[in-house]
Amino acid sequence: MRAVVFEEFGRPPRVREVPEPVPPHDGVVVRVEATGLCRSDWHGWLGHDDGIALPHVPGHELAGVVEAVGPGVTRWAPGARVTVPFVCACGRCPACARGDQQVCERQQQPGFTHWGSFAEYVALHQADVNLVALPDGMAYTTAAALGCRFATAYRAVVAQGRVRPGEWVAVHGCGGVGLSAVMIAATCGAQVVAVDTADAALERATALGAAVCVDAARADGGPAAAVRAATGGGAHLSLDALGSPETCAASVAGLRARGRHVQVGLLPGGATAVPMDRVVALELELLGSHGMAAHAYPEMMRLVAAGVLRPDLLVGEVIGLDAAPAALAALSHGSPAGVTVIAPQR
Repeated sequence: MRAVVFEEFGRPPRVREVPEPVPPHDGVVVRVEATGLCRSDWHGWLGHDDGIALPHVPGHELAGVVEAVGPGVTRWAPGARVTVPFVCACGRCPACARGDQQVCERQQQPGFTHWGSFAEYVALHQADVNLVALPDGMAYTTAAALGCRFATAYRAVVAQGRVRPGEWVAVHGCGGVGLSAVMIAATCGAQVVAVDTADAALERATALGAAVCVDAARADGGPAAAVRAATGGGAHLSLDALGSPETCAASVAGLRARGRHVQVGLLPGGATAVPMDRVVALELELLGSHGMAAHAYPEMMRLVAAGVLRPDLLVGEVIGLDAAPAALAALSHGSPAGVTVIAPQR
């Protein structure tokens, strides 16, 4: 099969022929119809994640068709249209027993712990625990954004963030996760402040329901002060959807008393300065959010199938596999507005 492969961290990947995967005993092989290009893939390519063995095939947001199943799989058969969370849980550890598969102690992640979906086929583990059926009529390009960015944003806003109608929600960073969070929060009845440095990202945030946009590079007193001014004292809920020391600190600093910060974007290694004096004085909550378990998908899928949530509006450019290496490297210069989707079967 054809796949995007990198031999060294940070060196240009290339498309080449590699052996097709075989299904694990408890897993499946999926023919990849669409896979999202995510900043997490960029982090992996640069070597920011432990445990990636070289050579490596990235890619963790995917949708496609089950091609082959392992002998231990009971719920799935070839031909099923599926997606999967980026965290493939073991289903047996204490975290999984609590229903917290998104923090499984023995998790597998396509594109990180094993070869991923920037390929014509990908192997997935523990299929009976992790696969999610696609609703009839849902395009693969739409479904490809669900397993990481949209589902991550959904859980961050609804479950971890506990958003309520009428609250002010600030979203720092309007890439794929951030724009998903803007749409979800606005759909939940919140008033959203979108924060970014790119005009195109802020324009898209407005189209998806943001009530206020803040240009972080030009805001008087900085983005946190601008958020506090726009919300009459600070956001009730704020998300760092980018993952940088600056956006993390600004998200916390833009909260009102008893506000909730949710860290969604992956932060680089090393110390991150957080205004802990403000955390103490205002009794702020600091929360993390790491994907969403497969068993939590039905409500989100119901809203998508009903047209209440529109992840299809987040899809930007759809490219073939040959264009993927350059698109991955281009993330070093910023994220595109919207989700770039790779169609390996083109």
